[in-house]
Amino acid sequence: MSKYYIKVTKCCASCAHKEIDEMGERTCKVTKQRTEPSERCRKWRMAKGLQNAGKSGGVVRLKGTTEVVIR
Repeated sequence: MSKYYIKVTKCCASCAHKEIDEMGERTCKVTKQRTEPSERCRKWRMAKGLQNAGKSGGVVRLKGTTEVVIR
């Protein structure tokens, strides 16, 4: 749950330890293993971008652009 009481699913897709390698595959920084978005382990930490989920006044933009996806 974010600090604004929005439920965040605990899985690899929402984890702060995930990274996408140059081949576009999701890997874990901690275990160095390839993972699936729905997997979860004990080292899960909420990604920084999700910590403010539910906070009003923001917009969602495409990463690296100024195009607004959700207002």
